[in-house]
Amino acid sequence: MSSKQSQALDRVVIRFAGDSGDGMQLTGDRFTAETASLGNDLSTLPNFPAEIRAPQGTLPGVSSFQLHFADHDVLTPGDAPDVLVAMNPAALKANLGDLPRGATVIVNTDEFTKRNLAKVGYTASPLDDESLASWQVHPVPLTSITVEALQEFESLSRKDKERAKNMFALGLLSWMYSRPLEGTEKFLSTKFAKLPDILAANIKALHAGHAYGETTEAFGVQYEIAPAPMPQGTYRNITGNVALAYGLVAASHRAGIPLTLGSYPITPASDLLHTLSGLKRFNVMTLQAEDEIAAVGAALGASFGGSLGVTTTSGPGLALKAETIGLAVSLELPLVIVDVQRGGPSTGLPTKTEQSDLLQAMFGRNGESPVAVIAPCTPIDCFDAALDAVRMATKYRTPVIVLSDGYLANGSEPWLVPSVDELPDLTVEFTTEPNDVDADGKPVFHGYKRDPETLARPWAVPGTPGLEHRVGGIEKADITGNISYDPANHDHMVRTRAAKIAGIEVPDVEVDDPSGKAKVLVLGWGSTYGPIQAAARLVRAGGAELATAHVRHLNPFPANLGTVLKSYDRVIVPEMNLGQLAMLLRSKYLVDIKSHTAVRGLPFTATELATVITEHLEGVSQ
Repeated sequence: MSSKQSQALDRVVIRFAGDSGDGMQLTGDRFTAETASLGNDLSTLPNFPAEIRAPQGTLPGVSSFQLHFADHDVLTPGDAPDVLVAMNPAALKANLGDLPRGATVIVNTDEFTKRNLAKVGYTASPLDDESLASWQVHPVPLTSITVEALQEFESLSRKDKERAKNMFALGLLSWMYSRPLEGTEKFLSTKFAKLPDILAANIKALHAGHAYGETTEAFGVQYEIAPAPMPQGTYRNITGNVALAYGLVAASHRAGIPLTLGSYPITPASDLLHTLSGLKRFNVMTLQAEDEIAAVGAALGASFGGSLGVTTTSGPGLALKAETIGLAVSLELPLVIVDVQRGGPSTGLPTKTEQSDLLQAMFGRNGESPVAVIAPCTPIDCFDAALDAVRMATKYRTPVIVLSDGYLANGSEPWLVPSVDELPDLTVEFTTEPNDVDADGKPVFHGYKRDPETLARPWAVPGTPGLEHRVGGIEKADITGNISYDPANHDHMVRTRAAKIAGIEVPDVEVDDPSGKAKVLVLGWGSTYGPIQAAARLVRAGGAELATAHVRHLNPFPANLGTVLKSYDRVIVPEMNLGQLAMLLRSKYLVDIKSHTAVRGLPFTATELATVITEHLEGVSQ
């Protein structure tokens, strides 16, 4: 038994960093899974290069995975890591600036060769001077220890053995923070089921890292983080992309119609295609089209045929889909478009997060072509947002754009798996009988005779006897759906389509104002939710009064939003763009919104927002 000390912590932030081929995403994912199994609340931030294989050992090639876990509610992946595992000089240099003084740094000394140091501009090893004196540095020859631990595997090359160093690092950190190994062993057994020697070597490296932490004098303390208080139930760790995929499948079942996905791979939305393609047993059909235009066309065609048509993409793909989305507006058919936003313009920052597609989602089509827009606020909220998007699309016969982003898509947190009877009833009633009479009093089907409450036109599956009707991109006559060039009819149809979107039922925005005395409101949308709430905790802990609110429905806005905005002396809107929601709010409600923006490809930190909020509070008399 180890005689080392055990110390309780309430939270910790760990960042694994290395070359893009060092397995940092896998290491972080496995550490996260084991942490979730212990009942800690958590939030993650994967960060990886856009290039499939960036130059080895260079700063552009650094891949990292940050995890924040605690014995209480976690809102963000953490502002700064308490522990950095740096697998090479590039990883150290790329991440050192984020480390607070006193943080722990575990360095793979085997990679600190003269050649690797030179690649990132080090003239001498920082391990040999005083440049790292402000941090608790643990030099560990991870690669050579791993190779030595695996010397019995004579069938494996040295390179194969070196690849297991991430499992050694995982074992070491698992010992330090009292994480189990069993889940990772099961994962490896599945991943390398057909490669028994590779499987055995990785498991041996995992246990070797754990034993190293337990026996070496360099690590004198083992840390314990108690489970977070959570409602009882079945939990699993889930990313935003997977949650969105599951939500779409659940919604299709609650609607009683099959799901058809037309998609083209694009970072960071590709996981949606991957996940849904593995769910065919749930009446899901996936089509990887030849391009973005074909993908959305297939989805819209599926909706025409009576399926739930879905297409997934990122900002550049949304631009290419614009004409077909406009066609869906004209056809007035359900269509769910998922835009997992990334840094732009053009190719921009493919693996980094941003919120810059809001105005494109609102207005990025020719003519007056309004669509519903919804934005989830956390990875697990992606599940509920998918259900809501399908509700709006099927009930109101409209395209709905779901604005996720790279931060939500790749980030993860524990998800309380709901029971089916907790999910909303989204049953779709197709039109199966004539809905009108002609001039002679005979039954007839009119494709644009609307529901008086929702203004939705009937959804009739092609081939239903007696329900033949016209569809297409040319303007339709009201009620009959015949082609019409009449100016008055066009004006009426344009206004009716706009009124249909404006009339979509969405819940009121909820305000968190604990004292009811706040004069400043911080309003967010999308993935700014976590940083805003974490910043609000900091500000309120200092004794200040502050209100927060979050807008999930961006078109239409909640009915009470204007009243809420005008109830405060100052409204601050942080966004990962140049102020797109602020522009919309100023225009619609004539309120002097104070915008705080950043487009760095990274989420806001709580400390940054707390500083901004405090400055605004000082400018408003309390």
